[in-house]
Amino acid sequence: MSKKPICAILYDFDSTLAPTDMQAYSFIPKMGMTSEEFWERTGEFSAKTGCEKILSYLYTMKAVAQERGIKMDKAFLNECGKNIRYFPGVETWFKRINEYGELHGVQVEHYLVSSGNKEIVEGCSIAKEFKQIYGCEYIFDEESGEVLWPKLAINYTQKTQYFFRISKGVTEVGDDKSVNEKTERRRIPYSNIVYIGDGLTDVPSMILVKNNGGKSIAVHPRGDEAKVASLVEDGRVNYACPADYAPNRPLEKIVRLIIKGIEISSSLTMWEKKD
Repeated sequence: MSKKPICAILYDFDSTLAPTDMQAYSFIPKMGMTSEEFWERTGEFSAKTGCEKILSYLYTMKAVAQERGIKMDKAFLNECGKNIRYFPGVETWFKRINEYGELHGVQVEHYLVSSGNKEIVEGCSIAKEFKQIYGCEYIFDEESGEVLWPKLAINYTQKTQYFFRISKGVTEVGDDKSVNEKTERRRIPYSNIVYIGDGLTDVPSMILVKNNGGKSIAVHPRGDEAKVASLVEDGRVNYACPADYAPNRPLEKIVRLIIKGIEISSSLTMWEKKD
């Protein structure tokens, strides 16, 4: 266990780190569709079958690829992550925040908790920055390599379990026993967890983190404050600011203040123990 206090920053992906859905950059164009056509078809399938919406999009991806004779294997999905574009400053954000944490004696860890495709994220330029990537996954056929069935689907309320997993240090999603066991000492206190998301689909996680002493941050495209206004008015988040990760912008200043607060809190705790 690290002697330094740990700050865990949890991120949504679509419209939080990247301006739109991750499938829009390569996967959907490779299917010869527009984003509107793909998500409309997903919605129609969900309405017709009663299938949960996240499972519906995973099914639609597989179905559309089969119709077009495209081999949807892990390599193909990884390739679909290479063209993802991000909000300003994202690609240098992690190094800057890690260095600031190091300067103040705080170990910063980054976690992705997304309802998007883990296989697509694994192919993007920032995948290496995350200690753990949680996202929807497929099982692949051992012989053909093609998608067989969803392995893991994460909808908006299911995201909340990762708050507890990360706090306890139980990172394997198949380990249900450890995450439910009572513990006297958590690897990361709730108060040292930050959640960054963009809107209503992140509300369960935002409220959970905020109500347990952590910090929730709602980000929005510059000039579109209305997107998160209700989250602020309803007290569902601690902060709201533009999705601008560039140096010295409001988001970086907020996260620096949080890290500084963890440093001070840790120092006070150490003094109390000495007394």
